[in-house]
Amino acid sequence: MDNSLEQVKKALMSAVKSRIPKEKFGILFSGGLDSILIARICRELKADFICYTAGFDNQAEDIEKAQIAAKALNFKLKTRIANPEQTLKKVLQVLNDSNPIQIGVAMPLYAACEMAKEDVKVVLNGTGADELFGGYARYKKTNTLNKDCRKDFLAIQSKDCIRDAKIAEANNLTAISPFMDEELAKLALSLPPEKKIGEHNKLILRQIAISMGVPEAIAMRAKKAAQYGSNADKAIEKLAKGVSKTEYLSSLLKKPMKLGVLFSSGKDSCYALHLMQKQKHEISCLITIKSKNKDSFMFHTPAIEITELQSKAMEIPIMYHETEGEKEEELKDLEEAIRKAKKQYQIEGIVTGALYSEYQSDRIQKIADKLGLKSFSPLWHKNQETELRELIENGFEFIFTAVAADGLDKSWLGKVITEKDIDKLVKINEKNGMNIAGEGGETESLVLNAPFFKKKIIIEKAEIKMESECVGRLIIEKAALE
Repeated sequence: MDNSLEQVKKALMSAVKSRIPKEKFGILFSGGLDSILIARICRELKADFICYTAGFDNQAEDIEKAQIAAKALNFKLKTRIANPEQTLKKVLQVLNDSNPIQIGVAMPLYAACEMAKEDVKVVLNGTGADELFGGYARYKKTNTLNKDCRKDFLAIQSKDCIRDAKIAEANNLTAISPFMDEELAKLALSLPPEKKIGEHNKLILRQIAISMGVPEAIAMRAKKAAQYGSNADKAIEKLAKGVSKTEYLSSLLKKPMKLGVLFSSGKDSCYALHLMQKQKHEISCLITIKSKNKDSFMFHTPAIEITELQSKAMEIPIMYHETEGEKEEELKDLEEAIRKAKKQYQIEGIVTGALYSEYQSDRIQKIADKLGLKSFSPLWHKNQETELRELIENGFEFIFTAVAADGLDKSWLGKVITEKDIDKLVKINEKNGMNIAGEGGETESLVLNAPFFKKKIIIEKAEIKMESECVGRLIIEKAALE
């Protein structure tokens, strides 16, 4: 048997053993690899425990997986199909958060803890296993696996662990996470990447499970996040009745918040601002990063100087911060800018216009967690065509200041976008697979007028510069407020 496998198995068993209470306890059990391993070790140590699994309809995959695993491994299991609306309200009272991912994960945890509190005082969970052993799909793409794992492992201590503790505490329980063990973490973060990532993620944990008698079909089963396996995400979407999940969750929060908007001058950040205002939150400031790198991974650069006029048009103060625009390094400048905004304007959260960019979303979320702020992305996973049409319907006037995609040319630069233009973009997308909303850099936009503008922006002088037939920019030389 591989030596590293034996070392990890020994460290994991020690981590679980040292955290088993003297009295009967519970295990929050999804039927996934992490909770199965904890339960299997507890069974080997002859501990007295009950597994708890919750879902939000009869098709919840987690309940089915948990029942199959519990039967195969002789675990005592209790399941519950919980009321999604009632559970959601209870979770929001505890977390006061509108992040659909955090709330979607918290809902099955809360419902399982509600069951567990009838029997036990302590529950064990699998938090930390994905971060230590490379459980997420994104880890397959990295060349610095252990560095990324370490960063994520440190981050969840101020996010996921606090969430778990609050959910448990609300049900008069104590939550314990064996995978957060210090010695286990040190060992996991020193493993060669091939021990964690192969054909499957968390490879070494799967091998340990099989060595402990877990059927291979169960041990090798693909990961499914809690919010999807329990159908919590689907339940939230159904309750939202057509509006974005973030917008719906924000409408249920206890009180309006003071927010800063990561503001680029474009349609996405403007529309995100508008949606948060509609939810009665106070927009205390705009936060704009001026990048010297026009090809920045994080920040919009065309016509960024117009943000000053937009700030005046909205009558919302703006904070600027410069960055060289070096990949990853520019995040330090973003963090510093948000830190200053928190101090100067006492903001409680930040708003982004992210649609599908996990690169941006993940990094902004980590900065928000580090600074103790909420993060709101009201456009997250919104249909791109729908977003553009909603902008027109809501009275936004915007132009493209840059184009970089087959099917686009200089005629798109500087003109106010209409419904007919959106029809054309849809056809270009059908032909070329273009990102209609431009989040991949196909277009950059500038908002000239919006429902919350007190004045309108007029472009008095501008020049078009094309690098090729379908790549170019609008250089704004003079603009004013009307």
